[in-house]
Amino acid sequence: MAQLPKNLAIIDTVDIRQVQATMNKITEFQQVIQKTLHQGHDFGIIPGTDKPTLLKPGAEKILMMMGLRSEFEIVDSTRDFEKGFFQYQVRCRLFKGDILITEGLGACNTRERKYLNMDPYTMDNTVLKMAKKRALVDAALLVASLSDVFTQDLEDIDLTGEQVSTARRYATDQDGTITRKQVNRMWALAKGSADIVKQALKEHGFEKSEEVPKTEYDAVCYRIEQLAEQLEMEQRPLQG
Repeated sequence: MAQLPKNLAIIDTVDIRQVQATMNKITEFQQVIQKTLHQGHDFGIIPGTDKPTLLKPGAEKILMMMGLRSEFEIVDSTRDFEKGFFQYQVRCRLFKGDILITEGLGACNTRERKYLNMDPYTMDNTVLKMAKKRALVDAALLVASLSDVFTQDLEDIDLTGEQVSTARRYATDQDGTITRKQVNRMWALAKGSADIVKQALKEHGFEKSEEVPKTEYDAVCYRIEQLAEQLEMEQRPLQG
């Protein structure tokens, strides 16, 4: 491999005009992204943070605008059925045609705080999906030079963009049962299926959604999302 003379600084090899043109394009692209993505769906905002959090739908839009495709690889995993521990580390590679552009990494496991009150044996696929989403967002932020616009902290954002951050959970009143807005969101996650809502509530020891305490809200929502996904997969072969 050819080496630069020791007395030649890297900066001396850079075309300043080309760099300036590239930086201008990056700034213009960032502005387009900010105008195109929608809060609550493509990104979420956590109170007290200086940057919004990029979510999976937003990352997918960025890849589409750049004409990139993604491929995923599980680089490490643990599926311990005796101890009830599941973890995945996933690599997301982004390609332009057949050319590898960049890659991102993501990880998730059943011992994360938001999964502690859930049955780990039902969370295997959930943590795999979350690891893939984190890898995708990581790659999207890298390829689009958006780290100064968005952050990645999916620990504090659920899959739809609704804030479930530690700051909000513990800085706000968690006494009492969930609000009407939270009830409506549960039904939205279930895609209007009463059976899914009832099953999730029953598994957590409740008969009605209005009985769910705020401290159990996140766990119930994750279970509803699981059940909705399972139903969709079961119905998929029957379509078309």
